[in-house]
Amino acid sequence: MTRFPELGRLVAEAWPAPSSQDMGGWLLRHAEGVTKRANSVLPLGDPGEVGHAVDQVEGFYSALGLPTVFSMDAQARPDGLDGFLEGRGYEIVDPTLAMVTDIAGPYEEDGVEVEQTPSREWLDLWWSVDGRYHHQLPTAEKILTGVPAGYASLDGVAVGRGVPQGEWLGIYAMAVAPEARRQGLGRRVLRALLAWGRDQGCGRAYLVVVERNAPARALYEAEGFVRAGGYHYRVKNVTSR
Repeated sequence: MTRFPELGRLVAEAWPAPSSQDMGGWLLRHAEGVTKRANSVLPLGDPGEVGHAVDQVEGFYSALGLPTVFSMDAQARPDGLDGFLEGRGYEIVDPTLAMVTDIAGPYEEDGVEVEQTPSREWLDLWWSVDGRYHHQLPTAEKILTGVPAGYASLDGVAVGRGVPQGEWLGIYAMAVAPEARRQGLGRRVLRALLAWGRDQGCGRAYLVVVERNAPARALYEAEGFVRAGGYHYRVKNVTSR
């Protein structure tokens, strides 16, 4: 399996929480509870005695009215943190695969439009598929537009987001309306984003997909993406979204 040590950094940069603070190399992110990715600790350093640090983190998120969530990949520090959290009652949630590919092509836009900002139609479609956070679309939009990106749309029923990050293009927010699935529309959006990313100077692409999403994994594998690690969440309060 291809190694992908940049995963945590790239995902954090491509899906930026509106608010974050550094605590000894642990990045404490929060975004009003919209997505675990933007409301979790990214532990890339050593904040000192682990028990004390976790106590501080729990206090931080409790004050915000949020569950305490850690995003755990192979780069999580210090060593042994995952086991420590398990011992503290943190459960594993949403095991997620990282997949990568070279941007080789040939690709075609094939009717897909890629814009620099998400239209209301783009947002409404993505939110209708992935909007699990009550009436918090404005916060989600703030996350999406926190870094330069391309927003792909096809016939108002399929969308995706590409984030140029130097050599890498991050693929995010892939969504197809339920009534339009199994027609190859997601594949067309993906290929258009890869073509767009190549035009931005990117040579490789990555994406993250929840392990249980077998149809999406099959699509990405068919398009040349291979597994390159992944991450899971350790969640103190597993009843929270």
